[in-house]
Amino acid sequence: MSHPHWQTLLQHPSAESSLQAGRHFDGQHETAIVPLEGRVILEVRGPDSEKFLQGQASASTAHATDTIAPPAVFCTPKGRAIANAQLIKAAPECYWLLLERSIADALHQHLAKYAAFYKAELTLRDDLVIAGLAGHRLDDVFGDTLALPHSDWGVRVSTNGDDTNETMAITRHPHAMMRLVLIAPSERLAELCRTKASDLTLASNDLWQRLDIEAGLLWLDEPQREKWLPQMFNWEALAGISFKKGCYTGQEVVARAHYRGQVKKRLMRLSVPTTELIETGTDIKDATGDKTLGEVVRSAVTAEDHVELLAIMTTKDDMPSLTINDQPAHIKPLPYALERRDPETLSD
Repeated sequence: MSHPHWQTLLQHPSAESSLQAGRHFDGQHETAIVPLEGRVILEVRGPDSEKFLQGQASASTAHATDTIAPPAVFCTPKGRAIANAQLIKAAPECYWLLLERSIADALHQHLAKYAAFYKAELTLRDDLVIAGLAGHRLDDVFGDTLALPHSDWGVRVSTNGDDTNETMAITRHPHAMMRLVLIAPSERLAELCRTKASDLTLASNDLWQRLDIEAGLLWLDEPQREKWLPQMFNWEALAGISFKKGCYTGQEVVARAHYRGQVKKRLMRLSVPTTELIETGTDIKDATGDKTLGEVVRSAVTAEDHVELLAIMTTKDDMPSLTINDQPAHIKPLPYALERRDPETLSD
């Protein structure tokens, strides 16, 4: 891997002291930069790349344009999600799948079984650096340098001349605060950050995880592979499933669950009055502790000395009181409606 040393890259005194910034970050006065070393790009390149991905991804490749990078999911034939990703058209005949690093090998192996029948090559792009940017002043900080997307899943892709090895992509992720993901070769990212170092505060991945939780956004990792239908982590509410495109692997099961109302588990957001992170996989029980109703999938400590978390829960019309590790757990509202949002409606 070729990752920059972030304190050196930013070259200003607050960088090291701000490395763990995030718990108290509200984005009003500071702009955070987060090394997203847990994310990676799986590249699909070749004359058949568009046709190949059309038969595998839940989003149509036609939705991936020079302004939109739709979320997508890749499933087993039984409709279980192997990995979710963002589909970025990086160049003609070239797509980038942005996803969790721990699950990338599994998706690579799964797609390779089908890619053998197409003129399409799969490559894990460890040479690319991925950083998150968050804050209400992103337009002020970068607006004079970069063209920024302003809608969820919007994207801007640029190259240095004709050299596709110098391609950089900027895409916006859901949150009430402006939140961008920047993907670029290390030297190009370093050059950009050096020009903006005095405006940036270096933060740890804990901040990005908290922002994902607040956005109700779960990126599957390796332990969660093939556990759930895409709707169980609300992927159709985040515009991650097209019900209008043609077939893809697992499509029949995913569509049947949607149209027959067979989804009995959902991603929910909860809060627990504790300052200790809650391990992924921890059971969520009713107040008696006798019945398990779900499991924790992500958690992060907030400024209010609470832990916020995402959990996959069995849905009930009348939810009982909940506990996690014998602490009361309270359901918080998600920032989106639990209803279908078609990728075809995305625009920037």
